[in-house]
Amino acid sequence: MFSTKKMGVGLTAPFVYLPGTAGETITAGEALVLSGGKLTKCGATAKPAYIALGPADGNGTVPCAEVQSYMEFQTTLSAAPAEGVTLAPGDKVTLSADALQVTATTESGVATIKRIDAQAVDSVVIVSF
Repeated sequence: MFSTKKMGVGLTAPFVYLPGTAGETITAGEALVLSGGKLTKCGATAKPAYIALGPADGNGTVPCAEVQSYMEFQTTLSAAPAEGVTLAPGDKVTLSADALQVTATTESGVATIKRIDAQAVDSVVIVSF
C-alpha cells in the first residue's frame, strides 16, 4: 500500500472524489489512473495520477489524493532483486501487479527510490513519482 511519507512543501495534496471503474475493487493505498473518466488500477509502467485514500462508497465514488512531484510515498518491495543486483536511491522501479507495492524491476520504471531499507520482499521503500 502506498502511504504518504513526506510532502516536501507546506501544502496539502489536492483531494478529489472520482468514480471507480464498475466491477473493480479499489483499496486504500492503491495507485490509480483515469481511463474513460473512471479510476482504474495503475499499470506497472504507468505513472499514477492518484492514490486511493479509501474504498469506493456505495455510489462507486473513491476518495483520492492527486499525486504531486513533491510527494514521497512509503510502500514495500513485492519481490527481491535478482542475484547480484542491488537497488539504490535514484533507481526507478515498476509498480507491482496489485498497484500497492513496487517491484525490483528497473526497466521502464516509474517510481524513483528515495530510500530502501533492505533488498528483500516486504522491505520498506520510499518512492516519488
